[in-house]
Amino acid sequence: MSDPGAERPAARRSATPGSGWPDDPADASTPIARDARDVAKLARTSSELGELDARVSVCRACPRLVEWREEVARTRRKSFDEQAYWGRPIAGWGASRPKILVVGLAPAAHGGNRTGRIFTGDRSGDWLFAALHRAGLAALATSTHAGDGQRLIETRMVAAVRCAPPANKPTTEERDTCSPWFHRELELVTPELQVVVALGSFAWLSVLSAVSALGWQVPKPRPRFGHGVEAVLTRDGERLVLLGSFHPSQQNTFTGKLTEPMFDAVFDRATAAAGVTA
Repeated sequence: MSDPGAERPAARRSATPGSGWPDDPADASTPIARDARDVAKLARTSSELGELDARVSVCRACPRLVEWREEVARTRRKSFDEQAYWGRPIAGWGASRPKILVVGLAPAAHGGNRTGRIFTGDRSGDWLFAALHRAGLAALATSTHAGDGQRLIETRMVAAVRCAPPANKPTTEERDTCSPWFHRELELVTPELQVVVALGSFAWLSVLSAVSALGWQVPKPRPRFGHGVEAVLTRDGERLVLLGSFHPSQQNTFTGKLTEPMFDAVFDRATAAAGVTA
């Protein structure tokens, strides 16, 4: 399928649920969370991933984030001026029963906020999908837009905060308001999950908070984030490996703080710990 932004007039508004955007999980009947209480209730009552994804994708609980993501969808970056923008929260994406979960901070303003899929269409995603492909966890080495044929293999990816934040910095209140979506998603994918890869310290702390809320035992002292750091979480005989990686931001990749071999080593460890064979 071709780029959805090139298939329709580049309307200066966010994508409407049910309007035909590839893989849009919502429709006009999807309930909308308008505050933190709504988020908690709708997350808790989502019985399966499809329902959760739909509800995430229409959330309007954080006024600053709603205003920002929709303003970006209207004004756009010059290089994408002729493309339609998603301009909504980004649901998790990939396998419904993953062995590996990749967690990032939040969608990029002109990446996921444009394409409607986490890490798709931005420089960080170029690094991430290439590494996943080398590890045998992604069907393609690139991901440019929803419906491009990309497929994750025994892997799912999600952002801790579902809307693109100004300057890539959600507030503490926004993080906390959004957290029930992440907690419920982690709960729904746990039956097969073996490994969580946290991209950056924000994702690392978000994972530790979520697993603690779900009854997992976190080692003491609490493990600190670092590239290649590994922590083993346990619950009622279950075992979950948490791996840390520097985020594939341009700040890290351009400076050499994160190199391809460093990134590959994390996903090689993830596949081994999860028992995934390429």
